[in-house]
Amino acid sequence: MSDINLTPEEFEAMLDRAARRGAKEVLHQLGLHDDTASTDIREIRDLLSTWRETRKSIWNTFVKITTVAILSFIATAVYMQFGKQ
Repeated sequence: MSDINLTPEEFEAMLDRAARRGAKEVLHQLGLHDDTASTDIREIRDLLSTWRETRKSIWNTFVKITTVAILSFIATAVYMQFGKQ
């Protein structure tokens, strides 16, 4: 085998070219290689943000409903206990 001598600058330039080619190939495989890619990514981010807000809202609603149900059960039990006397 022949010895290949590269300067650090040449090696870094070669790595940069390889990384750029790899990134372009991945973007192409994901369908994000055209002029509308930036719009697509913004829409995906907006969709993800909306999903996170919705998930948080659902969780908050669940906690509120559970809390109201428990307090209603306690109030009904107290009412029934004092209502018998």
